[in-house]
Amino acid sequence: MTIDWRSKGFWAPDEAVDPRRLAAERPGIFEGGFTWPLLVVRRDAVEANIATMAAYCRRHGFDLAPHAKTTMAPGLLAAQIRAGAWAMTVATPNQALVLRRLGIDRVVIANQVLDPVALRWLAAESAAGWEVYFQIDSLAGVAAAAATGGPLRVLVELGHDGGRTGVRGLDELERVAGAVAAAPGLELSGVAGYEGQLRDQDSVDAYLDQLVEGVHRLTAGGLLPGRPIVAAGGSAWFDRVAARLAGLRERGRVVLRSGATVSHDDGFYRERTPFTRMPGEGPLTAALEIWAQVISAPEPGLAIAGMGKRDAPFDEGLPVPLDVRRGDGRVEPAAGVRVTKLNDHHTYLSDGAALAPGDLIRFGISHPCTAFDKWRDIPVVDEDRRVVDVLHTYF
Repeated sequence: MTIDWRSKGFWAPDEAVDPRRLAAERPGIFEGGFTWPLLVVRRDAVEANIATMAAYCRRHGFDLAPHAKTTMAPGLLAAQIRAGAWAMTVATPNQALVLRRLGIDRVVIANQVLDPVALRWLAAESAAGWEVYFQIDSLAGVAAAAATGGPLRVLVELGHDGGRTGVRGLDELERVAGAVAAAPGLELSGVAGYEGQLRDQDSVDAYLDQLVEGVHRLTAGGLLPGRPIVAAGGSAWFDRVAARLAGLRERGRVVLRSGATVSHDDGFYRERTPFTRMPGEGPLTAALEIWAQVISAPEPGLAIAGMGKRDAPFDEGLPVPLDVRRGDGRVEPAAGVRVTKLNDHHTYLSDGAALAPGDLIRFGISHPCTAFDKWRDIPVVDEDRRVVDVLHTYF
């Protein structure tokens, strides 16, 4: 891969740049080879987050299959595998294809797959030795998968009222599981669920208890293998998954799929991370920051930064101003500065620090899953903001 005029944030108008050379030279992001806005990944923070989640899972006897759709960055996926991840999770067959080409040996697709083109490819790759699983929550899903002739590994999915995918209720779970078990070419490997859309601990615990009951019910019915896979866990409630599914570890493989933990954030997950409830197990540190320049201060109390929805996530909260870097290099806390709204390429700032055109703002972000996909190439920096690597994303 090369860095060139297509790489947002890098300034390479004429000649392509080898990212390995860039990492060897360790340029600072303020030294002229970059332009604004610029998303960077802090190396020390992301490495610490990966180690923290790996250690947490080891201590509690769970396997980790972090959701690759957060980053789709081969460098970070490889780092998670090296740290002991059992598999990687994806959301779509297209993402599964990317991971297959990247050489990831074991993949979980956390959705039902109905596209016959994708299903035929999955069956062929499975027959060739690739270990891939996907979820089913309907008889239509069973029929579509069975039409390939297999072999295909399946997890039946239990959902909850008001959630997205997954059967509603244990009777339907048993009915779909029975259909999978009876279908030629399909292998029922376990049960999956997702608690991340639930907003309070009582609801999460009740749902997870139903998931455990479903595993027991399918086991009693002779539908599950001797050591089934039970997969759950977003990045907001994985402590409750660990608590409520702990009893299944003796009879199966319990897999957490928490993906946003790799980079964490300064908004949605900072407020919701389970490590706020169990500080002795963590912490996680925000590893993403966007540097953007103040391009206008058109009226008192208002400044405009050259960053917008094309650059920063906004679906789970607006960017968070953290520091101001003045023209002379001084860095000050962004005291009183607040983002009020984003346009495509403009960020409106309430001016609590007498911002001036040319100032640089360091922003934290809220929700990493919709930050990485806006950037093709992302510099990895040390604590002095010197580039030590470049991530490429595949969205």
